[in-house]
Amino acid sequence: MRGLALMIALALPGAGWADSVHVAGGPVVPLGLVHGDAPAPAPESGVERFGTVMKYALPAAAALCAHRDDRLEDFALRGILQAGLVLGLKSLTDGRPIGRRPNGGGRGFPSGHAAAAGFGAADLAGKCWPDDPAAGAAVHGAAAVTALSRIGAEQHDGRQVAAGMLIGLGFGAASFGIGGQGVDFALGLRF
Repeated sequence: MRGLALMIALALPGAGWADSVHVAGGPVVPLGLVHGDAPAPAPESGVERFGTVMKYALPAAAALCAHRDDRLEDFALRGILQAGLVLGLKSLTDGRPIGRRPNGGGRGFPSGHAAAAGFGAADLAGKCWPDDPAAGAAVHGAAAVTALSRIGAEQHDGRQVAAGMLIGLGFGAASFGIGGQGVDFALGLRF
């Protein structure tokens, strides 16, 4: 019940990070204020919001396609490896210049948004729509806008975004041959 109240409070228009939700048993404080000194995040622009949505939507659409095509195991393994590599690199480079975000935060290398969007786009274009170059170009374009939105939001620099995109595209384009599919590498971009 407390979790539901927190979600509702954070989703309400005008709900600030300084607000708390009072539920039977005491106040619920948004996670961003656990230490009391977290700055309020800037409102998302339309492009940044699009990028955040695509971070989840492209891999989710690719997962549905993988399920439909009976290759969900291969998709899941590649997704887990991609996410593990991104999180591992974030930990390894934290506190180093390459890991510093333009806004001053850490754990910026590589961009997880760009990796997730690139992963979903490459899987969709190369495996779900291999004979439809327009669809492939559309999802790759959405992944590129996602990556660029992270630069515009000052969450990442060009190197961090490029690394994330390359990781995502690589794992998305690959096939490990699990679940009846052969080993393959296909970006799905043909002109």
